[in-house]
Amino acid sequence: MAYDFSENDELKMLRETISEFARKQIEPKARELDRDETFSYDLTRQMGELGLFGTIVSPEYGGQGMDYISYIVAVEELAKVDSSQAATIAAHNSLGVAPIFYYGTEEQKKKFLPDLCRNSLWAFGLTEPSAGSDAQASKTTAVYDSARDEWVINGSKLWITNSATDITKGITVQAVTGKQSDNGVELSCFLVPSGTKGLTCRAMKDKMVWRASNTGELYFDNVRVPSQNMLGKRGQGFKIMMDTLDGGRLSIGAMGLGLAKGALGLTLAYAKERKTFGKPLVKHQGVAFKLAEMATRIEAAESLLYKACWLKQNHLPFQKQAAMAKLYCSELAEFCAREGQQTFGGYGLMKEYPIERHYRDAALLRIGEGTSEIQRLVISRYLGC
Repeated sequence: MAYDFSENDELKMLRETISEFARKQIEPKARELDRDETFSYDLTRQMGELGLFGTIVSPEYGGQGMDYISYIVAVEELAKVDSSQAATIAAHNSLGVAPIFYYGTEEQKKKFLPDLCRNSLWAFGLTEPSAGSDAQASKTTAVYDSARDEWVINGSKLWITNSATDITKGITVQAVTGKQSDNGVELSCFLVPSGTKGLTCRAMKDKMVWRASNTGELYFDNVRVPSQNMLGKRGQGFKIMMDTLDGGRLSIGAMGLGLAKGALGLTLAYAKERKTFGKPLVKHQGVAFKLAEMATRIEAAESLLYKACWLKQNHLPFQKQAAMAKLYCSELAEFCAREGQQTFGGYGLMKEYPIERHYRDAALLRIGEGTSEIQRLVISRYLGC
């Protein structure tokens, strides 16, 4: 097998288009949106018009039919400028749309996907107040009502991206549907449309990170959904959620890689302008070595992430590499943001400079879609530990 590290004209055009959009449309608003903790419907609409909704969905359901590397490049370019907008796209595609596309019935796909590929969001309801890394510890329940052929859902979810906006059309929810013979619980997934009676979605505020991304807490009080809204088969919920997270780790990796590249760009530009002891910072070996280390780690991260994406889009086992890419890219983002902030000195602590926002936003990447500790656990299991 030969490796090809070149980007074709289509991918180059996509990268340039998203990069220009991020610089011209997102960058001028990012500081204000972060300060006010405001979800931007205008930017979200524009990203939809760019074709960033339903990126990996086939055209027959209204999607763009992109390969996974193209989708990841789009997320990466957004994250260079603003993690919040990148998070909106990453969560919608990897966590919102993907489970319906991969596991939905033909009826479900035709009903939900066309809108989600144009101008609507869908959320992924997995995490609960007492079920984070231990995703099987869900307390949310779904009880079958045979008289009405409906499932009745009760419980709550927490930290759910894109779940509490005016354009959110629904949530994929994992719930306990019974017991298993080994004393475990049976978990299943349900498609719950927004506005369903008994469903309450509240935006969470006072976040340190991704302040312009929508994060919600959800409450289910006898929420009824028809049996045809079950996603996949009964008892398949945990597998669907874990398979979805495998793909989602690639988008978090892309956010980490993009943030790292953004931090390097900001730091390099500042170090060329700022002078100390009669010469630019880049001429000081201590700073130059920081930049060299950032660039080297970015190169390594890109190769790891793109290989994982290549494996996925060629239908080869990619789960181990996805965990590695998520782990490495998320910790790389924190490293580059920290080294960049150190180079900025006191200015790096001021919100006037984007490096301060990058430093905060990097923190979530080590936690979201499986903590760094969980990634190491996943990788170790693939090694046979």
